[in-house]
Parts: sequence; structure tokens; C-alpha cells
Amino acid sequence: MAAKVFESIVKFGLMLAVAGGVMNSVLYNVDAGHRAVIFDRFCGVQNIVVGGGTHFLIPWAQNPIKFDCRWQSQNVPVITGSKDLQNVNITLPILFQPVASQLPRIYSSIGEDYDERVLPPITTETPKVVARFDARELITQRALVSRQVSDDLTERAPTFGLILDDVSLTHLTFRKEFTEAVEAKQMAQQEAERAGFTKAAIIFAEADSKAAGLIINSLAMAGDGLIELRKLE
Repeated sequence: MAAKVFESIVKFGLMLAVAGGVMNSVLYNVDAGHRAVIFDRFCGVQNIVVGGGTHFLIPWAQNPIKFDCRWQSQNVPVITGSKDLQNVNITLPILFQPVASQLPRIYSSIGEDYDERVLPPITTETPKVVARFDARELITQRALVSRQVSDDLTERAPTFGLILDDVSLTHLTFRKEFTEAVEAKQMAQQEAERAGFTKAAIIFAEADSKAAGLIINSLAMAGDGLIELRKLE
């Protein structure tokens, strides 16, 4: 009797395992903030986008390709030149997300690693923007340059099925020689300003001294009459 019960338990366990395997092969989950594209072995990439939740598929014939559609960030390095022919190294932190409806096209034409393959080409227009400014303007007008770069990249991104936000210029660096020249110029200007303040202070002190001398001489010549005149005035 016990043997029959044990055999029944084993058979039931096997049935559950088989059923679980079948369920796992026909069901898949898409997490919140993600989307899935279905690749069919017979029809290729289906022109549908699957949202979050649990969904059915045909085992072996279909495979879900999942994409993170939340905002993501990536730093893209750009090497270019300024208007005055200075080499400029720029880091562009780009906040992006794919357009969900464009995921089938993105997967078919670019692949799952679309961000690494698309973002560098998008930034190819950045040198044209940077070349409108000389090195000094890139430093003093960084907000303006960032805005123009952001506008240009944001306009181009939809061509690749992306949405961009918060593009800015960071880690703007120049050649060592240029940086040292800028620092030397700033130090020279500061020294000149300090020298100018010192010279002005000396001139004022000399003027005060001369004024005091004139008053003393006037008092010596006019006596108390000058004091009485000042009181009346």
C-alpha cells in the first residue's frame, strides 16, 4: 500500500514538473518600464510592441527581446576644435530613452545595443557647433554652447528612434599648453589689478598729504581768521 502511495506521489510530482516546464516555455514576463519585441523564426521581427505583464508565446518559434524604456544616461566623449583652432575634449552626458513604438525598427536595423551604436553618430554634429566659438567663448559662454548642442542633438535623435533630454557640456578641457597660457594670463591680470589698486592708494595718500599741507600753510598765513571764515561758510 505504501509503495503504491509513493508511486502516485512520484507520478504527480513528475506531472507537475512537466506542467511547470510547459508553462515556462509558453509564458514570459515583461517588467514595469520595459517593452518587448517578438522575434519569430518564420516571420522575423513582428511589428508589435508588448507592454508590461505576463504574456504567451509559441515555444521554440518565438523569442521575446526585452528593452528598458526608462530614462537612461550615457557619457559620450567628443574630440573637436574651436574657432581659434584649439583642440577641445568634451564629455557629453546624454539622458535618453527609446521611442517604444520604434522598437521593432530599432531591433531590426540596429540591435539590442542600440544606445552604444547610435549615440556616438548622433554627436557627430557637435564639432560644427563648437567650431562657431573660440576657446575663451567656450569657457565663458558654456551655457549658450550647451543649449545649441542640445537643440541640435534633440532634433536629430528621432531619426534613430530616440528621445533625448538634459544634454550638457561637461569636462571641457584644452591642450596643456593652452590651459597654462590661460592661467598665466589670469595671473598677470590679477597682478596688474593689484598693482593698479596699490598705485591708486599711493596717489590718494599723496593728495591727502598735500591737502593737509595746504591747510596748515593757510592757517599759518591767515591765523584764526580762516577758521572763522570756514565756520561762517
